[in-house]
Amino acid sequence: MFAIVQVRGVVNTRREIKDTLKMLRLHHINHCVLVPDTPEYLGMIRKVKDFVAYGEIDAATVEVILRTRGRLAGNYPLTDDYIRTNSTYAGIAQFSSALSAGEARLSDIPGLKPVLRLHPPRKGYRTIKRTVQQGGALGYYGAEINSLLHKMR
Repeated sequence: MFAIVQVRGVVNTRREIKDTLKMLRLHHINHCVLVPDTPEYLGMIRKVKDFVAYGEIDAATVEVILRTRGRLAGNYPLTDDYIRTNSTYAGIAQFSSALSAGEARLSDIPGLKPVLRLHPPRKGYRTIKRTVQQGGALGYYGAEINSLLHKMR
């Protein structure tokens, strides 16, 4: 499972990049989506790699992000009780482990919003004009995306 965070804005960019970000449901900076590891999503990520940060997310980070930033319809926070009553999972911890293993989807919980609106990272981005390999904040993080998401919780 990949976590994709929009880092840069889309002013003066090509239409196909804007359309791809729209298909990924990334409409604003610091918004995050969780997508499965499929060839279709990898192609979309490759197209917008200069505007997003992405990498493989682990179950512990999924749990923290869902507890702090998971929202239901009406902007209510996601709780263990809601998951217990509206799905077969015992709570957020069990749901996040199933989600990171690829056995569940965010749409399995009725009313759960697919976009996570995150806080800007504590102590800021390094720079939004360079890739991670060059010392910036764009592109493929790998497992280091978990530390970025921890700063944005």
